[in-house]
Amino acid sequence: MEYPEFADKIPENALVVMQVGGDDEFNNWARETALSVADKDTPIVYITITELKPVRSRIEKLKLELVA
Repeated sequence: MEYPEFADKIPENALVVMQVGGDDEFNNWARETALSVADKDTPIVYITITELKPVRSRIEKLKLELVA
C-alpha cells in the first residue's frame, strides 16, 4: 500500500468517497451518491486528492486493428 498512514485512519467497513480538489460537480455527485447508498451506521470517509502528478501512460507498445 502506497499510503499506509491514511489506511490506518479509515474505520472498518467505511464507505470511502473520493473527492477531487477543484471539481465541485464531481465532488457533489460523489457525496450525494455515497449518502444515498450508505447504511445508517456506515462510517463515511472523504478522501480529497489535492495534487496530481502529470498524466502518463504505462503503455509501452500498442497494436491497432481496423475492423470495418
